[in-house]
Amino acid sequence: MTDSKELKAKIVDTATRAFTSKGIKSITMDDIAASLGISKRTLYEMFEDKETLLQACLRKIEVDRDRFFEELYKQSGNVLEVLLGVFQKSIEVYHSTNKRFFEEIKRYPKAYGMLVDRREADSERTMSFFKQGVEQGLFRSDLNFAIINLLVREQFDVLLNTDICNKYPFTEVYESIMLTYIRGIATPKGAKLLDEFLVEYRKTKT
Repeated sequence: MTDSKELKAKIVDTATRAFTSKGIKSITMDDIAASLGISKRTLYEMFEDKETLLQACLRKIEVDRDRFFEELYKQSGNVLEVLLGVFQKSIEVYHSTNKRFFEEIKRYPKAYGMLVDRREADSERTMSFFKQGVEQGLFRSDLNFAIINLLVREQFDVLLNTDICNKYPFTEVYESIMLTYIRGIATPKGAKLLDEFLVEYRKTKT
């Protein structure tokens, strides 16, 4: 018989895929239970409500992302390689994520609070990255990276709250924002690495 820890992990995996691919609102606790072939009572014994389950899904996403980042950091020769690796992974994730997931999560205060807290923590790590990039001669030293970091975050919020994605695919808009941003902060040495990356990156899209 499947133990409770294994079942809990299966529930979180299933819910994460459902919430991210179809949005949060359209997925009910009944849907999750039915897809796993368990009773709703069993599901509620493990997660008291939908938001509690959603929070568990966000923790899983964070753990998976941290694991990916740590491996990428070990294998990369400089911070620009890490930044571009994170960008490429983000594009893959956003391809399989419904825009409604980001819009609807704001209706769940505890879960949304987790996202905000995580974004603050990520901002601190990004600032240390900028510093390393300057030291490695890849990022310009004449920029206020605190302002740039804030602007990129605000652009992402605008992306989620405007109609631009009704005209262009979400991933295409995100790509345009990020590649323009990276090129803008890069030195000639960094821009050369970016161009080399883009040659290979575009091969995967054709």
